[in-house]
Amino acid sequence: MEEAMSSTEQSAQNELVGGLAISQLVGEEDHDHLGGAEETGLKRKLWVETKKLWHLVGPAILSRICSATFAVVTQAFAGHLGDVELASISIVNTVILGFSFGLVTGMSSALDTLCGQAFGAKSYHMLGIHLQRSCIVLFLCCCLLLPTYIFTTPILKLLGQPHDVAVQSGLVAVWSIPQHMSFAFVLPAFKFLQAQLKPGVYAWVTMGTLGVHVATSWLFMYKFRLGVVGIAVAMDLSWWIMVVGMFGYVLCGGCPETWTGFSVKAFSGLWDFFKLSAASGVMIWYDALSPSEALY
Repeated sequence: MEEAMSSTEQSAQNELVGGLAISQLVGEEDHDHLGGAEETGLKRKLWVETKKLWHLVGPAILSRICSATFAVVTQAFAGHLGDVELASISIVNTVILGFSFGLVTGMSSALDTLCGQAFGAKSYHMLGIHLQRSCIVLFLCCCLLLPTYIFTTPILKLLGQPHDVAVQSGLVAVWSIPQHMSFAFVLPAFKFLQAQLKPGVYAWVTMGTLGVHVATSWLFMYKFRLGVVGIAVAMDLSWWIMVVGMFGYVLCGGCPETWTGFSVKAFSGLWDFFKLSAASGVMIWYDALSPSEALY
């Protein structure tokens, strides 16, 4: 009898141990399955976020490359004219235009804050008003910077540049005034579209303009024999083509919620907008010229 009872207890213990082993095995399989599902979900989320990121930064990178290529193409054509012509184009692009472009770019950065706030608050009509205010303020700023273009020759002579280089640079600077004035419209339009997650518009416009720029530079230099004046005019045309392209997209219905037409509200609060833009302009322009930025 005792042997039978001990045998029964042993069998029950074996069944209990076997059940625990099976439960543990099943639990490990479930854990592995859940771990695999979590890993798959993480990969999917990472892929989705990466696509969103490149949807924004991809067009921005492409447009920056195309914009930088404008100056490269211009100086490449200028190099075929002579050393003085190349030096004059380089001085105007790097110093004169670089100074005004850096300042106006910084001032247009105020739209990053204002348009971002308006878009996040779903006050879509305010984006168009901020765009108009920025164009007005930057246009006035560009007008104030015109003496640096008009008096380029005496300024460069005062800084010790050779006479022929200073005179040629002054000629190029005067013919670059239209490009300088286009900054007041190109940069706000880019910020306006960027706030709405539409950087692709600027990228497509810039790529198309780059092709036009190469063609017009070749045409004005080799067919019309216009020299440095032709190269400067080609740059003027390229930048104003970008203005027409981006504003054409906005005015022709590309941004129906954020652009509701021209408004007199754009002329109100200009002083406050100017103070914010000026602060952004000086800060970003100073950072761009600081030695720490130059090292990197």
